[in-house]
Parts: sequence; C-alpha cells; structure tokens
Amino acid sequence: MKSFAQVLEEIEDKEVSLLLGNGFSQAWDYSIFNYKNLLTSANFGSRDQAIKSIFHKLGTYDFEAVMQTMISSIYVSQSFNDYPTFVKGIQLDAEKLKSTLVTTIADTHPSVPSSITNEQYKLARIFLRSFNNIFTLNYDLLMYWARNMNELEPDNFTTDDGFRGYRTWTGEEADQNVFFLHGGLHLYDEGGVIKKHAYTEYGETIIDQVKANLDKNNFPIFVAEPNYHKKLDKILHNPYLNYCYTQLGKISDSLVIYGHSMDETDTHIFEKVDRSGVTDVYVSIYGDANSRDNRRTKANALSCFSSCTVHFYQAESTPIWNEL
Repeated sequence: MKSFAQVLEEIEDKEVSLLLGNGFSQAWDYSIFNYKNLLTSANFGSRDQAIKSIFHKLGTYDFEAVMQTMISSIYVSQSFNDYPTFVKGIQLDAEKLKSTLVTTIADTHPSVPSSITNEQYKLARIFLRSFNNIFTLNYDLLMYWARNMNELEPDNFTTDDGFRGYRTWTGEEADQNVFFLHGGLHLYDEGGVIKKHAYTEYGETIIDQVKANLDKNNFPIFVAEPNYHKKLDKILHNPYLNYCYTQLGKISDSLVIYGHSMDETDTHIFEKVDRSGVTDVYVSIYGDANSRDNRRTKANALSCFSSCTVHFYQAESTPIWNEL
C-alpha cells in the first residue's frame, strides 16, 4: 500500500477533496469516539436494560445496525397486520435510540477546545491544508475546532463553512469549502434558518449550548438514520444538507478518504462521488491490510467506485494529531 506521503506526491497540483470518517476523531482519542463507549455511556431511560439487551443479543455496539434491525422488525410485523401495539413499541424504541445517540455524543464529547493541545491542532491543520474541499461525515467538533485555530500554523490557512452574520448559513452566497454531510453537534435549525453554535462572549461553550437545546428537545441537525435510503431522504429534505450533498457531486480530480470503513450505510455518499468528476479515490486502511475487516473495506471500495481508479494507503502513515 501507499504511504500518505506518496499520496501527497500523486495529488500535487490537482484539485483534491477530503472525505472524513470517524477514524479522524478516533485518531485523536479512540476511547471516546467509538460505539462501545457510546453504548456504555447511553441511558435509554425506562427502556435502558431492554434496549441494551438487544445490542448484546445482536453482538454489536453499532447504533445504526440496531436501528436497522428494529426497522426490519417493523416491516415484518406489519405484514401480519395483527400487532399494532407491538409495532408502535418498536418505533418508539428506534426513535429513543436515535435521540439517545445524539444526547450521549454531546455528553461524552470534550467540553472545550483546550482538551486538544496546540501541537495537535497544528498537525491537524497541516493535514487539512492539503485539500481544496473538506467533507465530513462526523458529528463531533474536532475538525470544526481545528480549522478555526487561525492563530496556529500553518499561516494563511483559512476555510469557509458558509456561515456569516448572526452565525447564519448563507448557502450559495458564500465560497463554502467545508461541508458537514450528515450534520453536526454545532448545527441547528431555527424556524427554517440554519444556524451554528459558537463560543459566546459570556463563556458558553458549544457543548453547553447543545445541551441546553437538548433539554428543550431542540436537536442538532443530525443524520443518524439506519440505512442509506433513509439517510438520503433526510438529506434531501434539509436545505443545508442537500446543498452539501450537491456540492459533493461537483468535485473533480482526486478524493482522499480518511477513517471510513466503506460501510454500505453510506452508499448514497459513494454513489454521489462516483457520479462526480473524480477520477482517483484514495482510501485509508488501518492496521493489517489483509485482515478480514480490511479485505471487506477494500472490496467495498472497489465495488462502490466503478468510474474511478481506487488506491489504498496506510492510515498510520498520516500525521493528523501526532507526529509519526
């Protein structure tokens, strides 16, 4: 496999975009940004033991996989037309699962940007600077924090997330090159106007504001549906998400994917890339390239991108948060 340094050599002087998966945040602290930690920290209220037992019986920590199983159970039950109360119970559990995921991510997330050192931010910014457009599937704030640390190296590295006065998203009026494809903790809808949280003059952190909104049942813009059909449907019905998704389809030349397992639940993302002007896709592989999981990742990547040449590179050769 290629090293990240070799990837940089190959994409030099090209239009290059970046797509981040959860591996970007896990590279900073795996103990926080993984489904096992989220499930351990989650509280499903009166249904806590029952819902957690479903995870254990299915042998997974994956919230999306359990939600998909619940949806499938609803479809099967509805075919008998005899269990409306049973179906309603599963629907309520699926919604509880989704809302608890958002709440738990907010509760376990680092509360302040200073949780990350300046040296780590500098390395992350050097990494991000290599790309013309930055797309992320992550809900957390790590990339958001890193891109805004403008007093740190590298100098003259700036990005545009499309938000302007009163932290309001302006859409096509801005020269946007940062896109949260599945939403994020800091993004919310205020009466049809897309806005973002930011650190306030009164010392309120973004996480403080997110939790305050959650207490009022105001959830962030957040795509946590169980399959790519439902994810795409939610994206298409939100102006911010739909715009980001449309821009993904307009990229060209090269796309570097870091920290994604190429799971089929994000097929809508890969199909959009495959229909874009991208000719070369670089997919990170973490650990043993011949492990079962990585063989699956490589096979999924090759099947997803029929119109692009697919390359693989070693994730560990990428200096994102720490020196190699």
